[in-house]
Amino acid sequence: MWKTLENRGLRYVFAANMISMLGSGLNAAGVTWYILQTTHSEVNLSLLVVLQTLPAMLLMGFSGVVIDREDRRHLVMLLDIGRAAVILCVAILALMHRAELWHLYLMNTLVALGFWMFWPTITALIQELTPGAEFVQSNTVLMAGVQGGWLIAGAIVGFLYNHIGLGGVLLIDVGTYVVSFLLYFGVRNGRHVVEHPAAEPSSEILPHGAIARFIHELKDGLRYVAHRPAVIMLGISWALFLGGMMTQGIITAPLSDRILHSGAVGYGWLNGAWGIGAFLSAMYAAKFIKRFSGIATVGLGMAVLAMGMYVAPFSGIVLIAVGFFFMMGSARGLAGIALSSGLMELVPKHMMGRVQNTFFFAGMILQVVLGIAVGLVAHRWSLSGAFAIVATVYAIAALLTTLPAKQARHISDAEATQPTS
Repeated sequence: MWKTLENRGLRYVFAANMISMLGSGLNAAGVTWYILQTTHSEVNLSLLVVLQTLPAMLLMGFSGVVIDREDRRHLVMLLDIGRAAVILCVAILALMHRAELWHLYLMNTLVALGFWMFWPTITALIQELTPGAEFVQSNTVLMAGVQGGWLIAGAIVGFLYNHIGLGGVLLIDVGTYVVSFLLYFGVRNGRHVVEHPAAEPSSEILPHGAIARFIHELKDGLRYVAHRPAVIMLGISWALFLGGMMTQGIITAPLSDRILHSGAVGYGWLNGAWGIGAFLSAMYAAKFIKRFSGIATVGLGMAVLAMGMYVAPFSGIVLIAVGFFFMMGSARGLAGIALSSGLMELVPKHMMGRVQNTFFFAGMILQVVLGIAVGLVAHRWSLSGAFAIVATVYAIAALLTTLPAKQARHISDAEATQPTS
């Protein structure tokens, strides 16, 4: 990982993501805790997840083409400053004690629109900046930055929330976006767009007009995915992973409040333990993946996440729950690095935006369904039952990881038996 940081662009991306994720972690935890304490309902938390997802689904079908067409660094900078402006408006309202629930819902909806555009963009930018094929190392750097910021946020959010309130927490988030925006100036100079390979001669007539070309590129990305089973299976695991990750935020705060009775500070400890585990996983992820393969790493990570989610609501005391969240955070780091690296290895750079968005879209659909189900089950029946739903999603993802490896072997064997010209 440290050798990768010798690359100036990746070094600046690491710093920018670590700082911005510090603010995002504070924001997410602060808003979640505020809504839970105001409404005392997990259904309202699930509404937050649904509102974060539905509008973004409208954007997701088209943003992949934009990511593959434009300078990815410029897109990230635009998304950073746009989200900062939205959060600043709500932070001012909160500091004036005039913020209402609909303000928070609207803020998170707009910020989520930026997030669902940001994440495939930053992943594509990392792929673009990575020298050679060192994708595991560069993804380790990205994950270390993201989880390092989340680690710090989780460690301090409970204490900060009790002292400066939601308005202060949101204002810190604004500041981190501004710093992140400035750091991206150091990634590289000028405008850079990934070159598309020269088209092979064919009888296909390319469409004329901006809209027609846009639709043609969108369909081209879907055709690419449709004919690559290994990409499909890895992408499905990625979609399940995303759906579970985004949904479990609905039930972590209630775990601290209803079962552990540890308040905002306990909620901070759980987030902090998760962040520490994920951050430390960056120290050994590359060696682990090299020894056991990326697919095996994804399967193991998903299995540990499933087990942790099943047992977490029965932990009883904060210390034990913190141990489970540390374990799950480490598994999340390993699985996330292996999944991102696998896609980078399989997908060409000029297709990365469109391919990622295909599976992000699937993950968002799952997130809506899971969010509603988990919120209703947690509020009306059982919090442990809600944890079990998320655990089952991770368990399915763990089982699916056996399929890409078999498919890859099948393809390799078939290619090996074909005559060469």
